[in-house]
Amino acid sequence: MIDKSVLILNYGVGNLKAISDVCEILNFDPIISNNPCELKSAKKIILPGVGSFDWAVSKLNNSGLRKNLETSVIKYQVPVLGICVGMQMLLEKSEEGNLEGLGWIEGNSVHFDKIVGKQFLPIPHMGWNTVDSKKGADLFKGIETAEFYFLHSYSAKTCHEINQIATSHYGDFFSSSIGKDNIFGVQFHPEKSHQNGICLMKNFLEI
Repeated sequence: MIDKSVLILNYGVGNLKAISDVCEILNFDPIISNNPCELKSAKKIILPGVGSFDWAVSKLNNSGLRKNLETSVIKYQVPVLGICVGMQMLLEKSEEGNLEGLGWIEGNSVHFDKIVGKQFLPIPHMGWNTVDSKKGADLFKGIETAEFYFLHSYSAKTCHEINQIATSHYGDFFSSSIGKDNIFGVQFHPEKSHQNGICLMKNFLEI
């Protein structure tokens, strides 16, 4: 039987209410919390993120929750989903700043001009785009190729292809979802992606 509880980490960043609303639509029990005790007992964790990389990392560091988060995810293997900058924080670092990411997935985040090259495409990459997932990716069950909503100027560049769950194209291909073991990240915003976002959230919550 699936545990219906899910903790949305409140470290001062992200679309907390919108994410919570999607969880409720799926009949899960979301808790928006910055309580270390509730984090310790969480069965699923969502790590939201908006804004710049260093700003988000500093907010997490200053919240006092980083150590507890790492214990839950790394030691106890609690499934976690990083969204937008939350996904980039799963990596080691970002060109957007100087602070260290969580480092759970090898790689870094690079500015989009290194991906789109000389094609003079607008940055940030904003709006709907197609996401193509790897065959058999649990996160994308039933939505193997689907449209999601993006808003970002930096994107993940992972060192190992095995950690790339899905790709999208904007001037060139980029990683729109990454993962490793119980750790998942999406560059797009499922909470703004209507039915496809609801389906992806359902897939994560049922893992």
